[in-house]
Amino acid sequence: MAIQEFSSFKREHKKLINLMPLQTGGILTDAAREALLEFADGYSTCDFCLGNLCNITNPPIKNFVHEILPEFLGCDVATITHGAREGKFMVMHCLTNPGDTIIIDSNRHYTTIVAAERAGLNLIQVPSSGYPEFSINVDDYIPLIEKHHPKLILLTYPDGNYGNLSDARRLGEVAQEYDVPYILNGAYAVGRMPINMMEIGADFIIGSAHKSTASAGPCGVLGMKRKWEDILLRRSAVYKSKEVELLGCTVRGAPLLTFMASFPYVKERINRWHEQVAKAQWFSNELENLGLKQLGEKPHQHDLLHFDAPAFYEISQHVREKGYFLYKELKKRGIWGLKPGLSKSFKISTFAASKEQLGFVIGSFRDLLTEYHR
Repeated sequence: MAIQEFSSFKREHKKLINLMPLQTGGILTDAAREALLEFADGYSTCDFCLGNLCNITNPPIKNFVHEILPEFLGCDVATITHGAREGKFMVMHCLTNPGDTIIIDSNRHYTTIVAAERAGLNLIQVPSSGYPEFSINVDDYIPLIEKHHPKLILLTYPDGNYGNLSDARRLGEVAQEYDVPYILNGAYAVGRMPINMMEIGADFIIGSAHKSTASAGPCGVLGMKRKWEDILLRRSAVYKSKEVELLGCTVRGAPLLTFMASFPYVKERINRWHEQVAKAQWFSNELENLGLKQLGEKPHQHDLLHFDAPAFYEISQHVREKGYFLYKELKKRGIWGLKPGLSKSFKISTFAASKEQLGFVIGSFRDLLTEYHR
């Protein structure tokens, strides 16, 4: 493809009903879109930098990182990262040595595994209850802690497969009892729902701005207790203003400024989280009435939903498009978000869609079942 053709690229699903779990919490506000244009140039935040990204005062990054974010996250200290995976690796790298053991939940994101592998760690996974709920009983961490004496424990809250919200606060009690540092991976929580690191009892909280705070990516946030600040944010012996684990600086442009621009809206929308939960539960019930089966915990407490769809899988066995038929049929109806090729089971998020739009989605599923009924 010729270089000049890149200028014609468009996001073809921009005006469709968006059910994509990776996108629904990251859709930009109008203020963020303005910031995106204003700060689109490379290194656009660095005009007034005296050596440390998080201490830039114009634009007001310093106040955002050092005052606003810690209050929002319920932590003592916060910093900006390129995303949740970088935050996880940063903690693992600082608090462990190669060959050490950490304990994680089996519903973890793949980046938890990759981060641990990069740090040279041994992994012990707390098993889920299995099909259909795949729930994590955090008390199952206890015998594994007693046996393996881990350097860290991690809980994914919620997990990105089923949207389950395990008892994070109970695990905080366990972590404190056994004096083991506790990472809460809130990539699908921070910015979508109320969450407070200190109230939960975690040592670290990790967020993904582009997944859940109406921000362009890549951008993330890492919050921590004060006692970990000098370890995670230690300065270079040679370049005194540069933090070693952040390689001096992290997000140096538009993603961070969109995060900041959207923040007042994000802070307000979490107060309506109960409406999001009610909407997701209603949607799940309606799809189950059509013969689909919601996996994960019930009643569901998050917008991320995973469904088994045996009727659509059966249809896929008899049509030319095979597993792609469901994706293509929904797209024709103005619905976006199912992963292409999946019909047997799929994940969607109700976060960005109105109840009226979700009613249209439900009707579309119903119509497809009727149209393809054999």
